[in-house]
This record gives sequence, C-alpha cells and structure tokens, in this order.
Amino acid sequence: MRPVARTVKAAAAQAIRREAFVDVALQLIQTKGYEQMSVQDVLEALDASKGAFYHYYDSKHALVLAAVERMSDMALATLAPLLDDPHLSALQKLEGFFGGIAAWKSERKELVEATIEAWASDDNAIVREKFRRFTRDRLVPIIAAIVRQGVEEGLFTVRSPDETAIVIVAHVQAFQEVAGEFYFARLAGTISFETFERVYAAQLELLDRILGLPRGSFRGLDRATLRRWFG
Repeated sequence: MRPVARTVKAAAAQAIRREAFVDVALQLIQTKGYEQMSVQDVLEALDASKGAFYHYYDSKHALVLAAVERMSDMALATLAPLLDDPHLSALQKLEGFFGGIAAWKSERKELVEATIEAWASDDNAIVREKFRRFTRDRLVPIIAAIVRQGVEEGLFTVRSPDETAIVIVAHVQAFQEVAGEFYFARLAGTISFETFERVYAAQLELLDRILGLPRGSFRGLDRATLRRWFG
C-alpha cells in the first residue's frame, strides 16, 4: 500500500474513533447528566485508555463542546431542504429555520434539557463562549443568504444583508441565554408562562423591526411549542 493511501486510511480511522467518543458522550449526558458523567465513564463505555482519550480531547469540557457542536450540525443538516427550496419566500425560510431548530430540539427534549443544565454551570463559561462563536460562524452565512433573498423579493428593507445577519444572530443568541434563565425559573415556579410569552413577543417584534417588516409579520413558535418547554 502506498504511503498516501496508508495516511488517508489512518486519518479516516482516527476520525471514526474521535466521533465514537462524541457518540458515547451524548449518550452519557442524556442518561447520567453532564455533572455526573466522568472521563472514566467514557473510557469504560468504549473500552479505551486514557491515552486514547487525551489523544483526541484535552478535557471533559472539550469533549462536551464537540458533542454539542455535533448536535448543532445535525440540526442544521435537517434544515438544508427548507433553505434550498426555491418556492419559499425569505420570511417563510426564516420562520421555518428557527421553527425547525425548535422542532429538532423538542424531538430530543431529554438530551437538550441535560445540555442546558450542563451549560448553566459557571465551570462551563469558556466552553459556552467557544460554542457561541461556533454557532455564530455557522448561522451568520445562512441568515445572510435568507436576508439577501428577502431584499431581492422586496420583503426586507435593510441596507446590508451580511451585517444585518450578524445583528440577528447576536440578538437570537442573547435571547437564548435569557430563555435558558427563564427555563430554570419556570422549573422553580418563580415566573409565569405569561411572563415568558411577553418576553418572547418582544423578541419577535425586534426581528420585525430589524428586517423592516410590519409588526406581527414574524410569527415565531406556536404556543403549544412554547408550552412544551416553558409550560
């Protein structure tokens, strides 16, 4: 076998092994919870050595970041047909995009809940920031393409689709942090569902204004979906 072929084969084997650690991490996060999951649990599940683990990941934090990035890529992959549909307007795509992500999360509610709890820990502040940047880099080109389509259709009145996409993603990410806080507050019974509804309505109104749409154009998630998470 030629050296190049051997190198390619070895790289593929390493990629598979690396992804196996992520597979196990996702399972353990869901079954045991992030805080209870240990590197040793991962090693035992894969019958792997510590040396093998640290060859791919320098810490438990690095592994959980890879796991959450995997979840994000999976969610985005399911939305590709919607984004590529030539028959949908930009507003339909934007609503469908955020609605599709919410639906994907709802179908994996236990795993997402476990991840939200892990993310809330102060110990994960650096991981959260890395993931925020990872998400921003993934979302901005997608949103920019939708905004550009909306401008061409005469639906959105913005000067710069690319910069507008950056602003939209920044606001969405900030709202996700607020939604996480509200999620735990609802679990504790310290706020009402109606309070969260009003905050969510304000977020939708903000998106309308950013895009130059009439108030109420961006409908967002339906009440049943909101109830599923914040009821």
